[in-house]
Amino acid sequence: MQWETVIGLEIHTQLATQSKIFSAAPTAFGAEPNTQACAIDLGLPGVLPMLNAEAVRLAVRFGQAINADIAPRSVFARKNYFYPDLPKGYQISQYELPIVGTGRVEIVLDDGTIKTIGVTRAHLEEDAGKSLHEDFHGFTGIDLNRAGTPLLEIVSEPDLRSPAEAVAYAKKIHQIVRYIGISDGNMQEGSFRMDANVSVRPVGQKTFGTRAEIKNVNSFRFLEKAIAFEVERQIELIESGGTVIQETRLYDAVKDETRSMRTKEEANDYRYFPDPDLLPLEIDDAFLSAATADLPELPDAKRTRFQSEYGLSEYDANLLTASRELADYYEAVARACNEPKLAANWVSGELMAALNKSEGEISASPVSAHALAGLIARIQDGTVSGKLAKQVFEGMWSSGDTADAVIEAQGLKQITDSSAIEAMIDAIIAANPAQVEQYRAGKDKVFGFFVGQVMKQSGSKANPAQVNELLQRKLSA
Repeated sequence: MQWETVIGLEIHTQLATQSKIFSAAPTAFGAEPNTQACAIDLGLPGVLPMLNAEAVRLAVRFGQAINADIAPRSVFARKNYFYPDLPKGYQISQYELPIVGTGRVEIVLDDGTIKTIGVTRAHLEEDAGKSLHEDFHGFTGIDLNRAGTPLLEIVSEPDLRSPAEAVAYAKKIHQIVRYIGISDGNMQEGSFRMDANVSVRPVGQKTFGTRAEIKNVNSFRFLEKAIAFEVERQIELIESGGTVIQETRLYDAVKDETRSMRTKEEANDYRYFPDPDLLPLEIDDAFLSAATADLPELPDAKRTRFQSEYGLSEYDANLLTASRELADYYEAVARACNEPKLAANWVSGELMAALNKSEGEISASPVSAHALAGLIARIQDGTVSGKLAKQVFEGMWSSGDTADAVIEAQGLKQITDSSAIEAMIDAIIAANPAQVEQYRAGKDKVFGFFVGQVMKQSGSKANPAQVNELLQRKLSA
């Protein structure tokens, strides 16, 4: 039997606020346990939550970015469940009336086709605390620093049909939230976490199969592996006569498997009801306009513009718009040197290779956009060749100096004096009569030998175009 995979993602992204969603407690990462949880976060008697307007503004920005409906009136609800890291016994979330309604995003598949994925909703909620199971001599520790941290939960339609599509969608959401500045998207710190609802059904069947939810995946690679394992598990289970049960599962990266965590709750199990301590949230046109007035150019629009304005290929445009910081860096280089394609080659080539090697971000590059444009200018005016420019770039990366300073300090200026190059060629031709005869007998590949000898003698500083021209003239004489 042929099977079809059905996947929906719930993505929790931490909003980039300085304080929590219902209190003034800070949200900084890495503080000592339980030092950033106040009486409101703990739900102590007599305290009242107060909504953080900045969290609302950031949620509205996301809604606009995915062309979603923004609810003029939304309601916060209490989601009731009992767990050690949830001190109030309920989580304040949104249920029936979320702030962001239906929207859509486009993803690019491996074959280059574009697929539209529906977004069901995006709602505001508070995060729970964290249970710590290590180094407590068999006990569990509770850190409530994250309790009350503002989250935007982004729920997709079940439109994804493979692990690869799920990863492409998750990366697209990650790209958007970083572009518009509502989250740093740091997975290691828990700022971007994914839950995958996975089911299978016979090809052609319209109804969905029973789904399992894989919770709290914090890596795109693990997301793909977790879904792939779960799909195989469900197919094998059904084909062997078993039944998939609705449950919550965890992904074990060490064993590369999912394992059962608990049976999956339905909405009625959480006994949602409107939070009596919070008034309905009403958004007027003035707030909406102010929240979205400075939205930046979004990745899809920027990619299209890079192709039309700078003549880049679809591949290069995709690569250079992967992050807003990278796109801004490239555009600064392209405009400064007025050579957009050459700028694209250097940014996606030497610069990205150096960043990957150092495991750094573009913001930490010791070679600024202005400095890289300066290097490209030296290639354009013939001061250095493309090969020498790579040595110059290495010097710029290690020292932080300009291209001109590195060229001067290391003596890397290209030799363009025709008489000097001609003298080298004459000496090499005289020293290699056998190779000269081979070339003149029709063995054109020997030409590369002469080029190599000239470049070796000049320390790779001879102008390659002049070397080729002079060699052809002299060898053909």
